[in-house]
Amino acid sequence: MANPIEVLSWVFILSGSIFVIIGGIGLLRLPDFYTRIHAAGITDTLGAWLILLGLMLHEGFSLNAAKLAMLLFFLLATGPLASHALAKAAFLRGLDPLQGRGLVDRHEVDDNA
Repeated sequence: MANPIEVLSWVFILSGSIFVIIGGIGLLRLPDFYTRIHAAGITDTLGAWLILLGLMLHEGFSLNAAKLAMLLFFLLATGPLASHALAKAAFLRGLDPLQGRGLVDRHEVDDNA
């Protein structure tokens, strides 16, 4: 019978991998820059965190687990901040988010009127 910690480790790794795949699909399929940043943020945070937690459980109490914990803390501190900074820089440069029912760009509506 399998060790419960090993099973939990694989559950974390597989669920993190699923989040990374979904985030990658979101980067390709979502309509504008801001929604793509959201997909990248989900991939960066939740997917990577789950994978790292699974690897930490797999390693047990060791130096490698401590290194993975430091990497997890680094991702915790930098991932959301990088997404926010990228979105704010794009907004300040004048990139408007798509709005409305059909996600029609505001400038396209003004040009056609």
